[in-house]
Amino acid sequence: MFLEIVSPEATLFGQEVTAVSVPGINGEFQMLNNHAAIVSVLGKGTVKIQGDALEIAEEFQANFQKEGANYSIAINSGTVEMKENKVVVLVD
Repeated sequence: MFLEIVSPEATLFGQEVTAVSVPGINGEFQMLNNHAAIVSVLGKGTVKIQGDALEIAEEFQANFQKEGANYSIAINSGTVEMKENKVVVLVD
């Protein structure tokens, strides 16, 4: 599935991933390939990204923490939409 993480300033991340976990307002949840369509509000927490050979653009590497082969990014709030194997996370 394709994941985009977008802030008011720029698109921080955009590539194929195998899984993404987000901090929903009622708790963390994970989306995998072919997940049902969903729109949700996000709370303060961490977006966790899993994938093969993930790369973060150099200008945004300071925003992400590397955890083995995976990455995470802390957010204050946002929204997520999953539709047709594309996930868009809008973050503050």
